[in-house]
Amino acid sequence: MTTSSLPIDFDAIPPSALPDLMRRMPKAELHLHIEGSLEPELIFELARRNGVALPYPSVEALRAAYAFHDLQSFLDIYYAGASVLLQEQDFFDMTWAYLERAAADGVVRAELFFDPQTHTARGVGMGTVIRGLSGALEKGRRELGLSADLILCFLRHLSETEAFATLEEALPYREHFIGVGLDSSELGHPPEKFVRVFARCRDLGLRIVAHAGEEGPADYIHQALDMLKVERIDHGVRCLEDPALVQRLARERTPLTVCPFSNVKLKVFPDLAHHNLPALLKAGLAATINSDDPAYFGGYLLQNFVDTFQALPELGPREAWLLARHSLEGSFAPETDKARWLKDLDAVFNR
Repeated sequence: MTTSSLPIDFDAIPPSALPDLMRRMPKAELHLHIEGSLEPELIFELARRNGVALPYPSVEALRAAYAFHDLQSFLDIYYAGASVLLQEQDFFDMTWAYLERAAADGVVRAELFFDPQTHTARGVGMGTVIRGLSGALEKGRRELGLSADLILCFLRHLSETEAFATLEEALPYREHFIGVGLDSSELGHPPEKFVRVFARCRDLGLRIVAHAGEEGPADYIHQALDMLKVERIDHGVRCLEDPALVQRLARERTPLTVCPFSNVKLKVFPDLAHHNLPALLKAGLAATINSDDPAYFGGYLLQNFVDTFQALPELGPREAWLLARHSLEGSFAPETDKARWLKDLDAVFNR
C-alpha cells in the first residue's frame, strides 16, 4: 500500500467531513469518454443548431431512455447521441461543459478518451474532432488551471485494419493526443485482435491503455498486459476471478480505472453496495474512481465518490485519500505536477 509523506490521522476525521474532503482533495479522472459527457440538454441544443432530427420529442424523453441492460444497449443510445456532433464548435462546447464540471469536483488532471471513428464514419473530419476537443482543453488549462490531455480510442467492434486507418488519419494531429486506448463492445472482441496496431502506437511513443475485465473475462486483462503492453487497465474489476492476476497487478502497481456508476448501470454489479472496490483496495491494487460516461450513468466524478462511499461503509477517509493518490500517481502528467498534487492531497487531509 502506498504510504503518505506526512503523518495523517485518518481516525480523527469524522465521517461527516468526508464529502467535503472528497470535493477538495486533488484528484485525476483517468477514465472519461468525452462523448459520454454529452448531456441531453446539450444534445438538443446541438441538434437544433445543426438541423439534426432526434428520435425523442424532448430532453425528458431522451433522459428516460437511459435505461440500459448491458453494454451494447448503452452503446446504441450513446452513438445516437453523438450524431449531433458535426462542427468543431460542437466538440469544443461538449468538452468545455465537462471541464467546468470536473474543476468544480476538484479534478486537477483529466485524461479524456475520444472515439474518432464514431465521427469520421459520419463524414466528420478528424481535424474537426481533434481541434474542437483540444481547443477546449487549452482554454481549461488557461482559465481553470486544469491539466488535461486526450487519449484516442479505437472501437474494438471494428477491425484492426480500420484502427490502423484511424491512426494514420490522426497522425497529422499527433501533438494533440498523448496515447491510445481500446473501448466499445468488450465481449467477443479480445485485446489480441489489436496487437499489431498497438505495437505501432508504442513505436510512435504513445501511452497505452485498454478497457478489459468489465464485461469481458479476466483473461482479457492478461491479454491487454501481455499482448498490448498497456500501462493501465480501464475497468479491470473482474481481475479478482484470477488470484495470480491480482498478485501481478498488485506487484506491478498497474492502475485500474474503476467506474462504479458504470458498473451498476451496465449490470456488472446489482448495486453499489455489492461493488468490489473494497476488495480491490484490500488486495493492494492501485484502484481509482472515475465517471466513465457521466451523462448516461448518473453522475460526475465527485458523485461517484460520494455515493460509492455512502453505499460501502468499509470505505473511509484513508480509502478516499488512497484512491485520489492512486489517480494522481497513475496519470500521465509530468512528475513535477504529480509531486505538487500529492503534497496538496496530504495537506487537505492534515487540516
